[in-house]
Amino acid sequence: MLRSLDGRLALWHFRRLTCTRIRVWARERVPGHLWDQLKVEADVSDRDVDIVEVRPPWDGVGEHTRFPIARLRYRQSTGRWAIYWRDRNLKFHEYQRKRATTNIQALLDHIETSDDPIFWG
Repeated sequence: MLRSLDGRLALWHFRRLTCTRIRVWARERVPGHLWDQLKVEADVSDRDVDIVEVRPPWDGVGEHTRFPIARLRYRQSTGRWAIYWRDRNLKFHEYQRKRATTNIQALLDHIETSDDPIFWG
């Protein structure tokens, strides 16, 4: 029982550190002086981390829009993270051009520098 608890605690700690790293990466995508016009954020759920572009309403009224750029999903069975892309129907599909990896920074770098319009248009 203790070994199982230690494993779950280690996994929780690992995911927490990784999600913090993703949030910092997202925040650094846009210079601070532009945050009133555009932000990139990471929305964390139990299974996924969504990278979203956040913009204020064009007329200054109402909620900010949150446009999903990519999804990162951790597979506990393999210990690897994978990238998912969003289609026009708001469904996510595994991105086949970059293999799942234990190196989350490699996936973040790919999203940022791949020049694939599937992420940043």
